Amino acid sequence: MATLAPESTRPPLSQLGSSPSVQTHMGSANLPPNRGLERALEEAAASGAANHDLTDTVEADLSKNRLADMPSDICHLVALETLNLYHNCLRTIPDSIIGLQSLTSLNLRYTHKKNLPACLCGLPLRVLNASKNKLVSLPETVGQLHGLMELDISCNEITALPRHIGRLKALRELNVRRNLLCVLPEDLADLPLVKFDFSCNKVSTIPVRYRKMKQLQSLQLENNPLQSPPAQICIKGKVHIFKYLSIEACRSEKMPDSLYLPVMERLTVPYGPGPTAKT
Repeated sequence: MATLAPESTRPPLSQLGSSPSVQTHMGSANLPPNRGLERALEEAAASGAANHDLTDTVEADLSKNRLADMPSDICHLVALETLNLYHNCLRTIPDSIIGLQSLTSLNLRYTHKKNLPACLCGLPLRVLNASKNKLVSLPETVGQLHGLMELDISCNEITALPRHIGRLKALRELNVRRNLLCVLPEDLADLPLVKFDFSCNKVSTIPVRYRKMKQLQSLQLENNPLQSPPAQICIKGKVHIFKYLSIEACRSEKMPDSLYLPVMERLTVPYGPGPTAKT
């Protein structure tokens, strides 16, 4: 098993002023500057063992560079499980990333992305961090990430969550803090969420279905213009919020009958001929 990791500071990989090191079960190699990534990987492998194959690399950390593009070499590391691209300036993510069918953790935090490519939804991700970007939406295909357990899209400009987000049946942690959300999808109530942070948005109503979130342990909702539940309920915590939602659910279930019958009485038209005038 091998790990591709950076030095504590490193300029862009195009220059590799302080190039990455590759650690394997047979040793490690610190490489000289001014090497392309592919050449660096080859030399690191050669220093460990003459015929060592880097396809067993499981972790790659390319954070804190000024990368404009993700190195294509990374997409050849078919055993890669963790990829950290934090703090870069990525213009695109290549479609070839779909070849990383062992990738379970992807960090795109602070990479200046405006959108996420749909191809990411074909990966076996369990953890996806795309916080502190300029995202305005998520791919509609996000529901295909059936194994996703943690999703962090905080500090973006997202106005609405995709309708298929309710298909993320493994999701345990969802962080949508500091976006532009006005409405929370009701389908989130069907997910096994343990942590949910939607603080610093524009949400005014928590769906009554959220009372069914039995596994929820942490709920962050401050800095929203909440009206239902009102602020005096929200500040008391999750237990009081769920009690309020349960009461509202009971009211909404009874309300149709009380409203429906008087309306029907006013609208009822007798069947058959009308009354006959007596002479």
